Amino acid sequence: MRTREQYIREINRIGRIGVLITLILLFAVPTIFGIYHNAIPSLGDFFKAASGLLVLFIPIGISEVFIYSPLLGSASYVSFITGNIMNLKVPIATNAQELMDTTKGSEESDVITTLAVGISAMVTIVMIALGVLLLVPLEPLMTSDSVMIASAYVIPALFGALVIGLLKPTGDFQVKGKVKAGVLPFVVLFIINLFVMNTSDYSGILLIVMIPFTILCAYILFKKGQITIVEKVKKESE
Repeated sequence: MRTREQYIREINRIGRIGVLITLILLFAVPTIFGIYHNAIPSLGDFFKAASGLLVLFIPIGISEVFIYSPLLGSASYVSFITGNIMNLKVPIATNAQELMDTTKGSEESDVITTLAVGISAMVTIVMIALGVLLLVPLEPLMTSDSVMIASAYVIPALFGALVIGLLKPTGDFQVKGKVKAGVLPFVVLFIINLFVMNTSDYSGILLIVMIPFTILCAYILFKKGQITIVEKVKKESE
């Protein structure tokens, strides 16, 4: 029987191998096509075209690791490899933790989250494969007005479910007043967007700045007793 330390080492080893294979495949496909069609750009042209994207997405990628890893745990590797983290993996993780009433950060929560995200990734792969195979037959249905209208509400519905899952306490402990930690960061961003500039093009950089700022706000409020951690009272039936 494996210990937790052995499990963590194995997860990290397999996860790093998976990430390495994914990176190789991601770079291999355009490289092979470029060589085959004799369309390899020079390094200068490459960085000139990619610089704008790199400035935007490198900070986002770094900040997402700090934001989502504590919630996803061992499932982080699968989540970052398969993508759709905010609009799919995080809602699935929080919903699984809520349904199983696990304490976030516990071994039980880590196992439940890993199973839920892993199954989600497999279902996603199957659905994408079916979508590719049935793209032409389903085109009239997928481009119909009713489906287009419904698709506009998918992301808001996911965010709504995510917010409800985050606010509802799970596990053995409850964090009271945790919403207060986000009030000042929200006000600051609102003022910047309203009176200074539109920050949509700098979301990655802002995330890196606002994460420690929000943690600092939570720490100060915790020290002042505005945010408290209490043990949940279990029902007698439980």
